[in-house]
Amino acid sequence: MGIKTALPKTELYLYTAVLSLALLWAGSWIIESSSENVNRKAFRENVKPGWHYFGRKMDVSDFEWVMWFTTFRNHILFALSGHVIFAKICSMLSPKNRSLIYMLYGSLAVLITMGWTYISLIMSHCIILYSVALVKRKWLCFVAGLTSLATFKMEPFNTWQEGIVTGSFDLQDVLFYGGCGFSIMRCMSFALENCEKKDGNYSFMDLIKYNFYLPFFFFGPVMTFDRFHEQANNPNLTRKEREMWNITIHALVHLGAILVVDVFFHFLYILTIPNDLKLLKQMSDWSLAGLAYSNLVYDWVKSAVMFGVINTVSRLDHLDPPQPPKCITMLYVFAETHFDRGINDWLCKYVYDYIGENHDAIFKELLATICTFAVTTLWLGPCELVYIWSFFNCFGLNFELWVAKLFSLPPFSTIERNLVSEAMSRRIRGLFNAVNFWQIVLYNILALNSLDFAQLVAKRLLLKGFPLSTLSVLFVTYCGVQLIKERERKQALLDDPEPVPPTEAGKQKAE
Repeated sequence: MGIKTALPKTELYLYTAVLSLALLWAGSWIIESSSENVNRKAFRENVKPGWHYFGRKMDVSDFEWVMWFTTFRNHILFALSGHVIFAKICSMLSPKNRSLIYMLYGSLAVLITMGWTYISLIMSHCIILYSVALVKRKWLCFVAGLTSLATFKMEPFNTWQEGIVTGSFDLQDVLFYGGCGFSIMRCMSFALENCEKKDGNYSFMDLIKYNFYLPFFFFGPVMTFDRFHEQANNPNLTRKEREMWNITIHALVHLGAILVVDVFFHFLYILTIPNDLKLLKQMSDWSLAGLAYSNLVYDWVKSAVMFGVINTVSRLDHLDPPQPPKCITMLYVFAETHFDRGINDWLCKYVYDYIGENHDAIFKELLATICTFAVTTLWLGPCELVYIWSFFNCFGLNFELWVAKLFSLPPFSTIERNLVSEAMSRRIRGLFNAVNFWQIVLYNILALNSLDFAQLVAKRLLLKGFPLSTLSVLFVTYCGVQLIKERERKQALLDDPEPVPPTEAGKQKAE
């Protein structure tokens, strides 16, 4: 089946209507549950006073969101605004040295925020990994880098290193582990790119410039060294046509998203409700399905906004940073599922694509995914929940390949090619994609919420709700998948327009 296969417009209108009504229905139940249970004992810790004039309380369960846009908003804005102003002035005076200027400002900001002991700790890891990079052995770079990363993710090494850093303030833990973790990933990228360099080595100063670029330092995203080095040292600072306009529009979109999320947090307590198992058991199957889906959508919005703010600053510095993650609503395959495109690009380049090559061989793909999720597990911090999440996502990624391989062989491929129309083939694939979509949802709410919530949703949709709830949720999901495929079809036609037949081309010329 080609990606350009179309379905009848009336069928697509039906899918749109079904999906819209289902989302409104599930959303209304979540709003009702949020309003009726706002005073529950389980809600007191995470639902705080919000809009006093409207009498609405706000869901404050997500520490990262509250940190970015409430508690430490002014501190973050001050640091990033200072970077933009300082970098702009100095870049105008000396564009050839702008990467050095970024490093000086970033180092100073980190020093003032975290202290000299933190800078010394980061520098010690940079020196060790730079020394290993000079050997130009990829396996040794991986061993050294992953060992360094493990010292920040596993006891007792992480506690010992954290104790070295003096000072105490609310954001210290987040900044400590964020800065250290991303620094190790950047150092590994530097070391692996140095292995690829045929003539000589990159300098230690190149590593420091790369690591201490402030917008990426604490919260990412990770931009691989080869891309950063090329872009940050490009003296040509001319912008493309309408580039500043696009940056402004993106900034306004992110501001709008922040306001929309703020509104939603006053009416939809989607992060607090999953923590109350007694309330969850009273909710309908549709409400649980909508709650699980909305949690993944919110996590995507949070990632898109947080990385979007940082990316806006880096684009002002003439960099092309990793794009925000693909919306969970647009996903129905494990191969495209990620919430941090920077880490995803890093893993694909150095692990997944390197081992799996063209991803056609089953055993190579299995080895590539196992290695990828092993590194991901270490990055997230080894624990039972992360082990379960990694196992299921690794299985899902391989299962996709196994199914694709199976259906590409006779008799399935022969039946599809000779007996099934392209439109019907798209519908059949949509059914499989709908099932796959809910696998993605269930496997990922493990990490975003809890194992208990994931188990409850799975039991209600697959066992207690079967067949009515199961089939109805899958049908709604199928409608959504077909709308996604239609969007992909239109994009494919724009990217690669179908050639006009000679007869029609002649008629157009005559007209």
